[in-house]
Amino acid sequence: MMRKRQWHMPVLLLFVALTACDKQEEPPLEAFKAYLTDWQQLNLEAMYDRLTPEAQARITRETFAERYRNIYDGIEAKQLAVTNTYRDLEEIGKSEAEIALDYHVEMDTVAGTLRFDHRMKLLKTKVDKRTEWKVEWDPSLLFPQLGEGDKVRVQSTKGERGEILDSSGKGLAINGAGIQIGVVPGKLGDAAEQSKEKLAGMLKMAKGDIDKKLNASWVKPDVFVPLAFVPEEEANRYLEIPGTDYQKKKIRVYPYAEAAAHLTGYIGEISAEQLAKRKDGQYEAGDWIGQAGLEQLCEERLRGKDGARIAITGADGKEKAVLARTEAMTGETIKLTIDAELQRSIYDEFGKDAGSAAAIRPLTGEIAALASSPSYDPNAFVRGISREQYDQWNNDPQKPFLNRFSKGYSPGSAFKIVTAAIGLDTKTLDPAEARPITGLAWTLDRSWGNYYITRVHDTNPVRLMDALVHSDNIYFAQTALKIGTKTFAEAAGKFGIGEELPIPYPFKKSQLSNKGIQNDIQLADSGYGQGEVIITSLHAALIFSALVNDGNIVYPVLTDEDGSNHSNIWKRQAMTAETAALLRNDLIRAVSTPGGAGYGAYIPGASIAGKTGTAELKQSKEENGKENGWFVGFDSADPELLLSIMVEDVKGRGGSGYVTKKVKRIFQQALQQ
Repeated sequence: MMRKRQWHMPVLLLFVALTACDKQEEPPLEAFKAYLTDWQQLNLEAMYDRLTPEAQARITRETFAERYRNIYDGIEAKQLAVTNTYRDLEEIGKSEAEIALDYHVEMDTVAGTLRFDHRMKLLKTKVDKRTEWKVEWDPSLLFPQLGEGDKVRVQSTKGERGEILDSSGKGLAINGAGIQIGVVPGKLGDAAEQSKEKLAGMLKMAKGDIDKKLNASWVKPDVFVPLAFVPEEEANRYLEIPGTDYQKKKIRVYPYAEAAAHLTGYIGEISAEQLAKRKDGQYEAGDWIGQAGLEQLCEERLRGKDGARIAITGADGKEKAVLARTEAMTGETIKLTIDAELQRSIYDEFGKDAGSAAAIRPLTGEIAALASSPSYDPNAFVRGISREQYDQWNNDPQKPFLNRFSKGYSPGSAFKIVTAAIGLDTKTLDPAEARPITGLAWTLDRSWGNYYITRVHDTNPVRLMDALVHSDNIYFAQTALKIGTKTFAEAAGKFGIGEELPIPYPFKKSQLSNKGIQNDIQLADSGYGQGEVIITSLHAALIFSALVNDGNIVYPVLTDEDGSNHSNIWKRQAMTAETAALLRNDLIRAVSTPGGAGYGAYIPGASIAGKTGTAELKQSKEENGKENGWFVGFDSADPELLLSIMVEDVKGRGGSGYVTKKVKRIFQQALQQ
């Protein structure tokens, strides 16, 4: 009996196993879902294993995987979702040899969202004595319109960068065309080395740089290899060199070049470091990006959005269907309040001098000019700057790359209207008081030791108007001491001293002191704009705007849209209307009085009101330091323009009088318009 049971058990197990092999191990729906899951996960090996033997005979495993990867990489597919959409499970009969099931595909691509619905066939297939449901694959499963021999093509269209315009629509940073010189390697001929040497000399670049470009992996004998941009009128000179040619290319153009360089900045090819910081996928190697100035600050607004088109083409190259598309979008056009011609006029007045300038419309707050000298040509960075040119600018002791209009400087006597306004409004200064001051030097008492304050004119007695006309340092030092440290510091805040300027451009924050006014000497020096007082040329202009706005400091506006986001006033009643009127009249006298500090800006028939300043840059009275000259003023009869200019190193050249000559010419040009 025992042997009988032992003999029958293996036979029974074998029978059960053979029966199981002949059964369908995976229902069609499960096979379908499994294929879709593998597809969504791009498990291409598993997908291939689920194809019918006939499909596998038509396409190898490697080709199958390569096609999916190439297409999805090419269209930059992301967020792939593949879902079943069959309607009625009961419709699927167990005895059917063929089943058609619906599915939906959706993905993000370089051309936007791509989605479609399609149907997949599954065939009941015998595999090693086992029944399985296999996918009857053909290219249309990838995209319904895709057939054998068809290709999926992606066409990209660059979105143009937005332009920067001045108040009248003149271009400050625009999209133009340039002449690009290059070489066709196969046409260089036997004298290739001599040609490259000559070309390098004309383009002011190293021959090694040309060789490097020509040795790039993509270069072929008959392909144009770009080298540099040149002025259009010079293009034909290069054609005399064998193998040299040129092409017209779209290029960023800065029509006002050096005059507006620090304002506009420039664009350049994105660096590896910049690319590493921008992980949003919007940039890739070779893209251009703002590198300085408004081009950098407004990058997100100016940058265009690229367009793309995904299409299927047949073996004959003809387009069969468009799968997805997004149109290229031009970046935003930014219109500034800047007057480009005034900007150039002010810049030209600097000549070889270093300095900064700001011009505003004092009634509206519109910034009409922001100039920094010396400067550089931003076009050079777009066209391809030579190492020689870059080193020349970078090593120039006058620092042409330094944006001076955004930096703070000691304002000297231009700051005296702040001291005067504080004194008048706190009733610590009587404008009619004839203050006795004798000599050209003054010290408070023995506590000052050897420290003393000097003035240029030995006037006695001195009233406020006299002190402004002759720019009397002693008078304003005494006024600051009378006001007192606490009141002086608090009242200076009413002028925005210590605050960021409320415009979308990074200006140095002005200051009254580094860490508070420490003693009477510092307070006295601060009263006439020395000590540790720092201010930008734009902030100085804004402070003076209170003189034409009943004591209110106008809100600065640099772009069209800025003007609609706030009231017209930045600092309300920085000084009283009465004080503003009094100081305005005194500053007219400061310019119109022969022998006065501002007389160099006097224009017959106009009513220029202004204040000069000569800031001494030294650590002690004994030191022979440099001097910066200032002038801030406006035509009080027609206050359409308020000008603030600082010129460096005016010592021995007339001090602030050197600046007033420039101011006079700028105002004369403005009055003629």
